[in-house]
Amino acid sequence: MANVSVMASFQLNTGEIVDMRTTMAEGTATELLTSTDYSVSAVSIGTYGEGKVITQILQPPQAPNGIAWAYVNRRGAIQCILPVAVAGVESQPCPMPINFVLQAGDTIQVMANTSADREFALSCITNQGVHAIFSATPAGAADTSLTHILSGQDLGSSLTGQAIVAHFATSVDGAKLSSGGGVYYLNDRGLPMGGTVATKPQNLQVKPNATGGVVVGLNWQARVTTSS
Repeated sequence: MANVSVMASFQLNTGEIVDMRTTMAEGTATELLTSTDYSVSAVSIGTYGEGKVITQILQPPQAPNGIAWAYVNRRGAIQCILPVAVAGVESQPCPMPINFVLQAGDTIQVMANTSADREFALSCITNQGVHAIFSATPAGAADTSLTHILSGQDLGSSLTGQAIVAHFATSVDGAKLSSGGGVYYLNDRGLPMGGTVATKPQNLQVKPNATGGVVVGLNWQARVTTSS
């Protein structure tokens, strides 16, 4: 796997910009550290900005072939999902999904894609303030169920009784996605009750949306169907 440069930048409530840049192997979850171009050493986001608030995402985490998912990790859990991008394909800065105060130990974890990667990634926020990411890699004409990137559980097992109030998805499959152009949330009878389209980051910067949100039930699946 090739090594690539992954970049991001955030604005804090103090007005300062945190520039982040790390060389990492594609296809491997890695921590994004501060750039030594603008700080004394490469450190975690929580070490750099402890007690400060991230107010704006100036440059979402990005890499040459894109990022499948990114999030702020706090004590081994997804504390805040982050939008992602392909390097050079951006439209405008993004507000943070939540008012986020940094703590010591906070890290930004990212998954940089390879050029042939078909990973489908779904990031969502619930009405209980839970942030979750689900992913899977479709292959051929098939149904593919997404699972939580940390627990390996399906949608229903992870978010039963919670309402998805914001979500976004990324995929390079484009027209191959026959499940509404993205992902469907299927109930325990296999009927689609909600979902969201997937953005192809090579063409457009992904943005969170609230369309297609739903209260998740037990045994529900987040499922992607591809035609090839």
